[in-house]
Amino acid sequence: MAEAVDYKQIGTRPIRPDGVDKVTGRARFGADLILPNMIHGKVLRSPHAHARIKSIDLSGALAIDGVFAAVSGADFPAIDGGGEVGGEGGGSVGDVAKNIMARDKVLYHGHAVAAVAASSPALAEQALDAIKVEYEALPPVLDVVAAMAEDSPLVDENNYTNLPEKPEQPSNVANIGKLARGNLEEGFAAADLIIEREYKIPMAHQGYIEPHACVANIDETGRGSVWCCTQGHFEFRGMTAKILGKEMSDLKFIASEIGGGFGGKTVVYLEPLAVLLSEKAGRPVKMAMSREEVFRATGPTSGTVARIKLGVDNSGKITAADAWIAFEAGAFAGAPHMPGIMTIFAPYDMEHFAVQGFDVLVNKPKVAAYRAPGAPQAMHAMECALDEAAIQLGMDPIDIRMLNAADEGTQAPYGPKFPVIGFKACLEAAKNHPNYQKPVPEGAGRGVAAGFWFNIGMQSSAEININEDGTVMVIEGSPDIGGSRASMCLMAAETLGVNYDDVRAQVGDTESTGFCNVTGGSRTTFATGLAVVQACEDVIAECKKRAAMTWGVDEDQVVWEDGQVLPAPGVNADVTPMSLADVAAGAAKTGGPIQGRASVNAQGAGPGFSVNFTDMKVDPDTGKVDVLSFTAIQDAGTAIHPSYVEGQMQGGASQGLGWALNEEYIFDENGVMENAGFLDYRIPVASDLPMIDTEIIEVPNPSHPYGVRGVGETPIVAPLAATSNAVSRAVGKRIADLPLSPPNVLAALDA
Repeated sequence: MAEAVDYKQIGTRPIRPDGVDKVTGRARFGADLILPNMIHGKVLRSPHAHARIKSIDLSGALAIDGVFAAVSGADFPAIDGGGEVGGEGGGSVGDVAKNIMARDKVLYHGHAVAAVAASSPALAEQALDAIKVEYEALPPVLDVVAAMAEDSPLVDENNYTNLPEKPEQPSNVANIGKLARGNLEEGFAAADLIIEREYKIPMAHQGYIEPHACVANIDETGRGSVWCCTQGHFEFRGMTAKILGKEMSDLKFIASEIGGGFGGKTVVYLEPLAVLLSEKAGRPVKMAMSREEVFRATGPTSGTVARIKLGVDNSGKITAADAWIAFEAGAFAGAPHMPGIMTIFAPYDMEHFAVQGFDVLVNKPKVAAYRAPGAPQAMHAMECALDEAAIQLGMDPIDIRMLNAADEGTQAPYGPKFPVIGFKACLEAAKNHPNYQKPVPEGAGRGVAAGFWFNIGMQSSAEININEDGTVMVIEGSPDIGGSRASMCLMAAETLGVNYDDVRAQVGDTESTGFCNVTGGSRTTFATGLAVVQACEDVIAECKKRAAMTWGVDEDQVVWEDGQVLPAPGVNADVTPMSLADVAAGAAKTGGPIQGRASVNAQGAGPGFSVNFTDMKVDPDTGKVDVLSFTAIQDAGTAIHPSYVEGQMQGGASQGLGWALNEEYIFDENGVMENAGFLDYRIPVASDLPMIDTEIIEVPNPSHPYGVRGVGETPIVAPLAATSNAVSRAVGKRIADLPLSPPNVLAALDA
């Protein structure tokens, strides 16, 4: 492990910059904006999971006094289906457009078929009732394995599996991913123990508290502004412009505060509708989803069926592993099958493996990202199989992982060799943690699992403006969903050598700052932080230039230390050091305002590893699982703001526990979701969970000036398997399928 660096600002825990606005109610979220003459948009949604649209008649809605506009698929420009849209919630432009508004077919219950804008929400609802739609119902495709069969009904008759040679027949399988190394036959022949099992995990929602909402105000020229809750307003602008056939410069997108996203707010749903309705009505249009609409018509994460065969020798060494995973894409291609197969074996150094992942269409909502998309489902299978092997070999579950752990120089299953990583440090910390040293409570089981996410870089921009009094304004384009404003201020303060309290950060709109990719993939503190650091270095270079000019010396004769310009060592100059405030005060005489800017396509994201363990007790009469304790350990690279890092770890644990124990989309035989509300879709509340203990490991990422790895994705990966392993050990038998809800646990016990 690298030695800790003694930073002055980084690693401190200042009060969050958005805290006061949020606790006082001043913060403005997606649905909070009110504009003069504003009207309200609503969406008509399909009552069928799969049907042809024979006709849509909007005239009844438009005849109602106070209804200003109504649109259906016919009002949108034709999309040829080509071209990709960016962000985690990407896909082809054609697919995103058809998901926003159905054209010839509806592909899931809740699929949008028309939208209206009226003077009040109640009148808009009345207008929806006046729209006449004629459907021809078709059989829905709901089971991911059945959907892969050759004789399955087709979700999309024009979908052909994406292969080097186009198949002769269409299929529900959109994409196939494969990774392999070594010789499986040889590896399994060397095994003393082979574990084979199938694991099923249902669709689950991100569970953000704020429903999707936006306000669009478009003028007579077709130009205007959109305010929305989003993880990436630049990409929302790009998607909306492409879908509506507009120039990007026609639209300004402003990111509001966001009431949770977790990957689910990387996809456009309402924004193109609001823009089109506003353009037709000549007024601002507000649209906000109900909670039921959020469940029925926005992206959950994929349900999966995973099959794994794991071979180990008597020492616990993995000799071979073979996995097959089918991911539900929903109605359009785009399941996270590739991240799933990239992560499933990543924590381990193994010679022989193969894994296949399938992106499969079903008549359910198009999936979206959910914190480390694809990894929790895939790694659940591997981590459960490894736990089963440990039990049969009589090994400690941490020891079997340590024996096989990837380290610096290990070739990742997806290609590159790992740089310095912290997986073994996490395992050692877990083994030595007081919670692991304690005996397992009587009647309980202790589950251990590893988590992994490769993390990403991508494009970011930042600008630093120095005010006349030397205070610092950071302007960047990454919506703050996990504390990024605080981390940007801390990195800026550290780089410039000033106090955190003298730095402010602002998320600029699409016309106020340079392009930034979506806030997601654990990229923001790494990549946008890199842009902020480089912009600060730009400021420092300018300050040195101004001081040299003031002192009458060459630029190479001055240095920047602790927020001041000083003569370089050995330079004989009778001058007074100049602070940032001093340089800023004299800026008008030395060339004008002081600014720095940077744009990066960040490379070298540091892989993130975690180890989670939990003690759980099962009531044999009711099947209820009680979480007695949960410990999350993770390599953050460098914890810029440790409280936020701990919050990410605790949040991921909470969401993972909810998914493992209770959360699932329940569909009837017609493809109608039966639990589209928080009353029946059960996310954890405070009384369901213990205090979640965290330990941050810091093994700096050598590709970032402050060692940042990114922390938001990895925390949700291990809890599913840790929960399964704890419950299975508690009851003395392997329960392979999630969620481990009381009825499912009782059924497994009775079986």
